[in-house]
Amino acid sequence: MISAPVVVGAAVFYLALLFAVAAFADRRAREGRSIIGNAWIYALSLAVYCTAWTYFGSVGRAAATGVWFLPIYLGPMLAMLLAWIVVRKMIRIAHTYRITSIADFIASRYGKSPLVAALVTLITVVGIVPYIALQLKAVSSGYLLLTASGAAGGGPSPAWWQDGTLLVALALALFTILFGARHLDSAERHEGMVAAVAFESLVKLVAFLAVGVFVTYGLFDGMADIWARAKAVPEMASLLRLGGTGGAGAFGYAQWFTLTLLSMLSVLLLPRQFQMMVVECVNERHLKRAAWVFPAYLLVINIFVLPLALGGLLLLGPNGADPETFVLSLPLANGATGLALFAYVGGLSAATGMLIVETIAVSTMVCNDLVMPALLRRQGRKAFSSEVETGSREENASRQDNARAGGDLTALILNIRRAAILAILLLGYLYFQVAGEAYALVSIGLISFAAVAQFAPALFGGMYWREATRAGALGGLLGGFVVWAYTLMLPSVAKSGWIDDGFLTHGPFGITALAPERLFGLQGLDNLSHSLFWSLTVNVALYVGLSLWRAPSGREASQALLFVDVFARGHATATAGAADPVFWRGRARPADLMALASRLLGPDAARQIFEEHSHESGVAVGTDLTADARLVDKVERRLAGAVGSASARVLVAAVAEEEPLSPADVMEILNEASQLRVYALALEEKSRSLEIASAELSAANAQLRTLDELKDDFVSSVTHELRTPLTAIRALSELMLDAPDMEAPQRQEFLTIIVGESERLGRLVNQVLDMAKLESGHGEWHNADVDLRRLVRDAVTATTELARSRGAQITFEAPDAVPLLRADPDRLTQVVLNLISNAVKFVPAEGGRVHVSLHVEGDGLVVRVKDNGPGVPEGERDTIFEKFRQGGDALTRPPGTGLGLPISRRIVDHFGGRMWLENQDGSGACFAFRLPFQPDAGAEGLAPAASEPAGKVEALAGGNTREETP
Repeated sequence: MISAPVVVGAAVFYLALLFAVAAFADRRAREGRSIIGNAWIYALSLAVYCTAWTYFGSVGRAAATGVWFLPIYLGPMLAMLLAWIVVRKMIRIAHTYRITSIADFIASRYGKSPLVAALVTLITVVGIVPYIALQLKAVSSGYLLLTASGAAGGGPSPAWWQDGTLLVALALALFTILFGARHLDSAERHEGMVAAVAFESLVKLVAFLAVGVFVTYGLFDGMADIWARAKAVPEMASLLRLGGTGGAGAFGYAQWFTLTLLSMLSVLLLPRQFQMMVVECVNERHLKRAAWVFPAYLLVINIFVLPLALGGLLLLGPNGADPETFVLSLPLANGATGLALFAYVGGLSAATGMLIVETIAVSTMVCNDLVMPALLRRQGRKAFSSEVETGSREENASRQDNARAGGDLTALILNIRRAAILAILLLGYLYFQVAGEAYALVSIGLISFAAVAQFAPALFGGMYWREATRAGALGGLLGGFVVWAYTLMLPSVAKSGWIDDGFLTHGPFGITALAPERLFGLQGLDNLSHSLFWSLTVNVALYVGLSLWRAPSGREASQALLFVDVFARGHATATAGAADPVFWRGRARPADLMALASRLLGPDAARQIFEEHSHESGVAVGTDLTADARLVDKVERRLAGAVGSASARVLVAAVAEEEPLSPADVMEILNEASQLRVYALALEEKSRSLEIASAELSAANAQLRTLDELKDDFVSSVTHELRTPLTAIRALSELMLDAPDMEAPQRQEFLTIIVGESERLGRLVNQVLDMAKLESGHGEWHNADVDLRRLVRDAVTATTELARSRGAQITFEAPDAVPLLRADPDRLTQVVLNLISNAVKFVPAEGGRVHVSLHVEGDGLVVRVKDNGPGVPEGERDTIFEKFRQGGDALTRPPGTGLGLPISRRIVDHFGGRMWLENQDGSGACFAFRLPFQPDAGAEGLAPAASEPAGKVEALAGGNTREETP
């Protein structure tokens, strides 16, 4: 036993912690740093499915029927297999059209019908009340068990205002109002609520697992010990078989299927699940993670259900305690009061999470789909339209501003929702008093599951069947609900003793065929399967039959297109840049729309709508706007986020003169939108082409600027190269001219220098002219059969003296013989000489080495020239083959024009080969080129072998000859 103040204090502390989490999340959202834009938080928030039913009721059901608690969790696991197909479509539809509840979703599909929305809301309220009673019963029972308040029986019952369950209901109502009804959000997102629910999902999981570990491994020696001891008790052995208490041969396939189907539908259709899974979803891609995290959560939280049930029966006996309280009674009976208190907080967390989300979702539906339509009918059109403008413009503006300021309905809407939260929880308390003691937690929950299952035909059919109509949805919902109430809800009240239960056996007025639990003589099914069979049969039959009986109206057809084709239209919109078709025709005044939006959303939000429309329309803000269909649609969608799509439709119709649409009008608008989309695609294609052309022009312009810079560098370089030999020639000539009696040796030396500089000047001019000819395509080519091995060796020999002057060594490696090539030998010699001379220029002053190799690779020959110089810097690798580019630092690099490599590459390209710079891990550079075998030369034979053997590497400069491996 734990003292009542401690239990109450722990509960209050935990609720305050939840509120702090919610407040933190709301504050982060206002700062633009949302914490719920996370797939993990989204997945954990879906665990609001695990309520007090899971926490307490599953253990009680397992203690009575063994594994029959499993279908309640197998259904959601199977449903998540279809998440990316079904749930993603629900999310896309809801986000596109600002849908805020399941009633809003179904009503929007069927022409935004207020009647459909009201019927769905009524079914929800009636069907969800037992589920709320379940949570109140669990919290109340747990409190009484911990504090032993209910141990002493026979005393007078407390007055109603002293009832602890009522106080809990009132406290939770206040807490829920603070949680989710503090402000009106047109997007209906509750970031604080989502964060708090994700947090409570972790708390209840940890608490339940803690109790499971304590019982399984603290009171027993593991699961195997529990199974063995349970099998030894005949009354408990049947719990370990699929047949449950009825034996292995009595497995109820129909009931198993019913429970799995019910839970599969409920995880998608319960108002709280729709709220968390669809409305609160920030990013539909989060669904991919939730599709496996949520089933994994269900698996983990159910691991210890059967061990707890069997352990409780073994330790406490079948009559020792209520099995639904084993989670609390087992720790209490074994002295673990702290764990029992923590377990109660976990159960409280499971119950409060459900109550908060469920009542917020249902209160939104009650406000938007029951109360607001009634207010609209009462106030009429004049309450929401602007007054007739008479007098000056300034007087009219002042009158409109006063009307808007005094007519803000946001506070009224919030108060309606707060009152609805209180009313819903009080209805749950009332049902708890009427039928709560007669039914187990699981049985109460299944009644609610069967109620929300009636939404399935209208919702899923509307997402995939264009021909479904409002009449079919209304007929199916009403028929299925009536059958559910007659076959399941009414018997639950009768079995509680509040009405005579004679009709359960004999039927009303003695008509046995109408007995609620044996309707039309159908027997052999349990009460739940029997009710679900008849209710869904009637529901589907009326839905399909009435839909086929009459063709959809224009508005129904338009909404069907928007829902069924939401992915196709969303993709087209994203690619074409065009908006969805707006199925509205009529006349409206911007002033009326502004007044309406201001009253329901506030002046700032209304002004934002018109500013967005002005920007999209290309009209300056503040100028006169035309209230076209898109502005009307934009206002209606924003209003739908605050008051629901059905009420928004009525509100807009009250201030605009709308023309009714026929199916032909819908097709005409659709065709117009398709044409606009085609035009938008064409414009986008042209825009893309213009962007490509602009990018190409920019690239060409940049290339021209680069070439211009290269030209300047070339002129400067060539000028420098020309000036150097010319200066030397002129200076030496002047010296010889001024000294006619110069000695012969001195004169001979000067003449030798002049000849050398003249040759250098000629080579420079020839190189520039050669490059110009190659680029213009006028180069001279004299092709012949070429022995590339001999050609490369001759080039190496020709550069031997140059290498020796630099103190460098050149080595050459080649096979014995190589195929002949068809090429210009002079041009190829020019290439090889250029590569070798470049390598010699950049080797170090001492110990320089240049290695030249020739190999047969595939269908061609590859020549490599590798040196041990500084190599080519990383930043110059991409430009080293450009004209006028020279490697190395400008102050220290050897003289040259930077034309050798470009000329060499062009020569190699001409013969179908390619030249490249290989990456070197160490120091030095390695230039290579490849020439393919020509068809008329490569097959004629091999070049005659040289005298040296294959693989011989000869040092041609530096005085040494040695064998090396390249």
